[in-house]
Amino acid sequence: MGSITAALDALDIAVELLGAADIEQLPAPERFSALERLETAVRRQVAVSHTQLTHLERYEGCPPIPIVLADVLRISRSTAKRRVRDAEQLVPRRSLTGEPLAPLLPMTGKAWDAGLLDGEHVRVIQKFFRDLPDHVGTVEIEKAERTLAEHAQTMRPDQLEKIADRLAVHLNPDGQYSEEDRARKRGFMWCGGQRADGMSVGKLVADPALRSMLDAWLAKFAAPEPDDPRSHAQRQHDALADLVRGRLGDPKLGQHNGLPVTMIVTTTLQELQAGAGHAVTAGGTLLPITDLLRMATPANHYLAVFDGVTGQSLWLGRSRRLASADQRIMLLAKYRGCTAPGCTVNGYNSQVHHAAKDWKHGGSTDIDDLTLACKCDNLLVENDGWTTRQLPGGQTQWIPPSDVPLIGGTNEYHHPERLLPKDDEKD
Repeated sequence: MGSITAALDALDIAVELLGAADIEQLPAPERFSALERLETAVRRQVAVSHTQLTHLERYEGCPPIPIVLADVLRISRSTAKRRVRDAEQLVPRRSLTGEPLAPLLPMTGKAWDAGLLDGEHVRVIQKFFRDLPDHVGTVEIEKAERTLAEHAQTMRPDQLEKIADRLAVHLNPDGQYSEEDRARKRGFMWCGGQRADGMSVGKLVADPALRSMLDAWLAKFAAPEPDDPRSHAQRQHDALADLVRGRLGDPKLGQHNGLPVTMIVTTTLQELQAGAGHAVTAGGTLLPITDLLRMATPANHYLAVFDGVTGQSLWLGRSRRLASADQRIMLLAKYRGCTAPGCTVNGYNSQVHHAAKDWKHGGSTDIDDLTLACKCDNLLVENDGWTTRQLPGGQTQWIPPSDVPLIGGTNEYHHPERLLPKDDEKD
């Protein structure tokens, strides 16, 4: 068995040779063949990388493999988790007792290993099986996997998707889905972040019960009125806004992370006085000041106001005094989300974290020593040897263990205004 270091060195040399090679030396028709060989080689390297993932092991003080992998390869944690999941489905495995096991998608894995499939092909096949009803038998599943793997070797992913759709109908011609099948597919999510105009696009897959309830609500509150210029879609949007607005701040909702279930918004005195610019919610949403002023009158929200020049906190408006929650509200306003480097978890879903010394180890709950961290990153400090400290400028620095290849530092994601230098800092 050869040395992986020697193999990687040889690969580096081969890549250099490829980069220096001139494809124009080939006749025009042959250039496509050369690119096809190159694509196959790239795919095979990806497959080899997935195979090597199955040999990674956690050691003492090491966080879960996807977390380390994301930092070492500088990829998102979601991408790292997907690669680990792909490896489990496409690469031969071993049982807990050491016995060899075939991949969960054996024929797909074989074609993947040969460099004949792209990641998009794999996504189509994975989605097919994810959406397949539970009542489809094992024999049919094995035949379907073999068929899709064979077609994927001669088709583009968009063509394969059409074949997968036809095959899904063939295996479930009556469209029979159990409650478990439907429950697995339900969901709501935002499709990316806010657009340049501040609007957001979401995707809702509603089960029959939610669809029935929404139909009843919209029939009343989205009904057309005389001289109403709004479209059908606009009326439904506004009816949903009324539904949520009527619930936020209701004491019957209880609390979330120690605070009432309502909006927490940050802005500056200068923006309020000008009536322009954007406030920021603890969910990371940019809210135009004009919308904020319009929403503030009837609502039960929290508004933290800062001086836009010095950053000093000036005022904390709230519907009623919650002394134990005041610090958390100001932390949400100050940090807006998890302070771990690169983390995008918003403030609503973050926890209060002692930056210098954890409370259970004698740390004090002083506002200058508190920061925000999501549940996952909080555990890095508690269980995996990370440390944090407050910098003079008020940011939180995360320091990884010395023996783990992770990236530390501060997080600028929730403060895009820091990404551009101020006028007096420009060269």
